[in-house]
Amino acid sequence: MSSVLRELKCYVRRFEPCLPRPVKQPPAGKDWIHEIKHDGFRIMAWRDGNEVRLLSRKGYNLTDRFRYAAAAMAALPVRSCLIDAEAIACNERGLADLELIRSYRHDHAVTLCAFDLLEVDGSDLRREPIEERKERLGTLLRRSHPGIAFNEHYADDGATIYKHACALGCEGIVSKRLGSAYRPGRSYDWLEVKNPAAPAVKREAEEDWA
Repeated sequence: MSSVLRELKCYVRRFEPCLPRPVKQPPAGKDWIHEIKHDGFRIMAWRDGNEVRLLSRKGYNLTDRFRYAAAAMAALPVRSCLIDAEAIACNERGLADLELIRSYRHDHAVTLCAFDLLEVDGSDLRREPIEERKERLGTLLRRSHPGIAFNEHYADDGATIYKHACALGCEGIVSKRLGSAYRPGRSYDWLEVKNPAAPAVKREAEEDWA
């Protein structure tokens, strides 16, 4: 095991992942990329040789529960890696729906929607720009691996991306500043705008009220 991966395993257990800061509208300009925000479980997925772990944001081990996704991690062409992702299950409209995971009935079909790469084969990528980390991740996932998928990003106008995401019924978008490193906790380099009409947002409002 590399010293970097050993450090990152401790990092995953002790610190929060990088979290988007809620804002009311997407940032404007060419300094940002934008991703669809999916309704699922945040997962830090690491691979060390034949060993795979899928850890929730609070550090719970979900490897045995999401075996389809774990098998996809085990099939990647690397010795080691640490991927930040969202575990999702899609409904009949093709949209991620957290209730499908909560019910435990769709665990066999859960896919890791991968959006960041923190380590690969002993190289610590946390200080590399987001666009370079995304490029490395896209290369890693360039071949189809059922159970894990690359979360695409868009360099178009943030307001336009958000409008289309809302029209599709998605939870919203996350905008990430070009050139930014990966840091734990809430970040001004990651900004999220939620779709108020999305089921996920309505559910969160009801749960907060309760």
